[in-house]
Amino acid sequence: MSPDPAAPLAGEVALVTGARGRLGPVWARALEEAGAEVVAIDVDDADVTDRTSLEAVRDRLERAPSVLVNNAGIDQPPDAGAGAVLDHGEFLRVLDVNLAGAFNATLVFGEPMVAAGRGAIVNIGSLYASIAPEPGFYDHLEGFLKPPAYGASKAGLVQLTKYFARLWGPRGVRVNTLSPGGVRAEQDPQFLAKYCARVPLGRMAEPEDLTGPLVFLASEVSRYLTGHELRVDGGFTA
Repeated sequence: MSPDPAAPLAGEVALVTGARGRLGPVWARALEEAGAEVVAIDVDDADVTDRTSLEAVRDRLERAPSVLVNNAGIDQPPDAGAGAVLDHGEFLRVLDVNLAGAFNATLVFGEPMVAAGRGAIVNIGSLYASIAPEPGFYDHLEGFLKPPAYGASKAGLVQLTKYFARLWGPRGVRVNTLSPGGVRAEQDPQFLAKYCARVPLGRMAEPEDLTGPLVFLASEVSRYLTGHELRVDGGFTA
């Protein structure tokens, strides 16, 4: 039977990590509008780098999630006063949250999916999983250099996606990556002009550009899709 297109996640429980970040509310709202009961957590509720705190959240839930969105992550936004962060400790901190944190959450909330024989995990990647940041986007910000850790963590997340897709596919659990391009926010005009000139569709993403792809990956509409990175970047990486 095909899922109800009006409510493709009806009856499902979906958990979103990093729910109070910039995109966390976008994912939570999309899942709720698709019919899911949403559990939204952030660092105040559970630290993804601490598996014990994630297990405590899992154990408090009345129903185990059948959808997991690994959204928790950190990055350094463009800032003229930030300088060039090429620091070993900072590099490891970003990988700990963005990559090891997703690994922890996948194990804690994914293993019950394996036991149940069904579930969908969506890892939130980035266009920088596939392409290095363009220094010219930031050269008007004196002293700023986009750090390498964010892209490295997201590239690792794509590989982690493939690993668990192959491991858990036979057990009924699908694992995919959704990699957005830059999302319109309060970017400075010079960055915005340079970035949009690089995008075939000529603009940054709006939040509503991302909600359909998320629901697609989280629902049975994509029931034969696993181990895939879906890039929603306006053609930036084409």
